[in-house]
Amino acid sequence: MLAPVAALYGRIAHSRMSKDPAYRSTLPVICVGNFTAGGGGKTPTPSPSATALKAAGRTPAFLTRGYGGAARGVVRVEGQAADEVGDEPLLLAEVAPTFVAADRVAGAKAIEASGADIIVMDDGFQNPSLAKDLSLIVVDAASGLGNRRVIPAGPLRAPLAGQLARADALAVIGEGNKAASLVEAFERAGKPVLKAKIAPDCDARWLGVLPVIGFAGIARPTKFFATLRGNGARLVDSQGFPDHHRFKEREAQRLLKAADEKSAMLVTTQKDWVRLPDDDPESAVTELKNRSRPFPIVVTFEDADRLAALLSDAATQRAKHSKRI
Repeated sequence: MLAPVAALYGRIAHSRMSKDPAYRSTLPVICVGNFTAGGGGKTPTPSPSATALKAAGRTPAFLTRGYGGAARGVVRVEGQAADEVGDEPLLLAEVAPTFVAADRVAGAKAIEASGADIIVMDDGFQNPSLAKDLSLIVVDAASGLGNRRVIPAGPLRAPLAGQLARADALAVIGEGNKAASLVEAFERAGKPVLKAKIAPDCDARWLGVLPVIGFAGIARPTKFFATLRGNGARLVDSQGFPDHHRFKEREAQRLLKAADEKSAMLVTTQKDWVRLPDDDPESAVTELKNRSRPFPIVVTFEDADRLAALLSDAATQRAKHSKRI
């Protein structure tokens, strides 16, 4: 029933992606994006890209839209709350300087003046305003591309063929075979395919001390709950919420009550934890933050050297191109 609407959306998205970039930055631009709307494992992937660039002697800065934040214009992330700049930028800022801008061109120009020598763009693959020197597409091996239909009939942000043509490399996150056909498509085109996994960014033994109530407002909460179980958590309850969810008082009260009744500890994602405000000691949401513990994760690539080479090559080729110009 949604096919006609999806066809119209797909034509508009394809037309938009086909436009020539409005601006080419003076710096190399690495885009970490995905073909689908949410749940592809993209959130933690820009960080290892920036880390690899730093290890190679580069000075990266993140450019992100800052979904869910109220900030306008270009904002450098420097201690703001999630309701101003969004949740993901707070995590990115722990790795490298981070700039929030809905206008990607304005954000790139701000980074050019900041002292950075390469831009890592978080999402924005389908956005044609800023030219990319490398587009690394992230896909979850357990979910792939879903039903391969375009929004709203499926998860694709634009028709697959057009997106494939503009992608440069693929990162497959986790275990599973749902991305097998996508891997084959990239390999047929001679484009690199990297494999990575999600691992705890801490000693996970604390998860087994008490029963656990997991809660998460991300695209696929069940994926987070499975990660908790896989790392030794005795999950006695799990509550999922929409992506970038702003927790309400009654929701916080319900979670706190469940933890008391079950003598359990509350565990959530880093994204959710940084989004919880802590400025009102009388608020149940603040209490939820104080009584919860985030479970940090990190994306680790099987061949980190190959990732570093891919990123460095893109930057080097851009430098050669700029000299010719």
